[in-house]
Amino acid sequence: MSGHSKWANIQHRKGRQDAKRGKVFTKLIKEVTVAAKMGGGDLSANPRLRLAVDKAKAESMPKDNIENAIKRGTGQLEGVVYEECRYEGYGIGGAAVMVDCLTDNKIRTVADVRHAFSKYGGNMGTDGCVSFQFKHCGQILFAPGTDEDALMEAALEAGADDVISNDDGSLEVITGPWEFTTIKEVLEKAGFKPEFGEVSMKALNETVLTGEDAERMQKLLDALESLDDVQEVYSSAEFDEE
Repeated sequence: MSGHSKWANIQHRKGRQDAKRGKVFTKLIKEVTVAAKMGGGDLSANPRLRLAVDKAKAESMPKDNIENAIKRGTGQLEGVVYEECRYEGYGIGGAAVMVDCLTDNKIRTVADVRHAFSKYGGNMGTDGCVSFQFKHCGQILFAPGTDEDALMEAALEAGADDVISNDDGSLEVITGPWEFTTIKEVLEKAGFKPEFGEVSMKALNETVLTGEDAERMQKLLDALESLDDVQEVYSSAEFDEE
């Protein structure tokens, strides 16, 4: 299950995310609003909202923006009503792709997503065609050289699902999606500094791409991520830099 280029791929993805800060606030506000609408405005009783608020705070979003987004979700303030939708398909080399969206116009969104797939060499599929290839979970990545035995003991004691040792020496702690924040905080207090952490849809099997195929796949992922209604893009593609 470990990937030979896991460390490089995570760093690559993190770097690309850091370069797209301009759209981050908009996406975070949408997620906070929808989370509050779905489960109420109490962070202690709504783990999805707590996670969304934690992500917003990590990006230094002003407190007023967060509170107003929650109020729009709970109906205390007027605002746009967003729907959740997920589209699935295949990229270069048959790599699985899932696209999570929040939109006020599903007709527009599905057309935009389908266009991106077809323009950049992918194929949009039917509901459920690739979702079984992913697991909803938290991923916390630690740099090569981290004490594996000590991390494993601390992580499992904190309630993690698994600790994976990758071929490149990096360590990956897998958590339940709603336990992610708590376990990450426990590990940080224990002296383990993660390099990267997120709640994601983790591909159960990776599709390693190289050269021109890797470049084409990256263009497809970039095109999907650039769409205004897209919140997250998940893929089984791993890029081999060798």
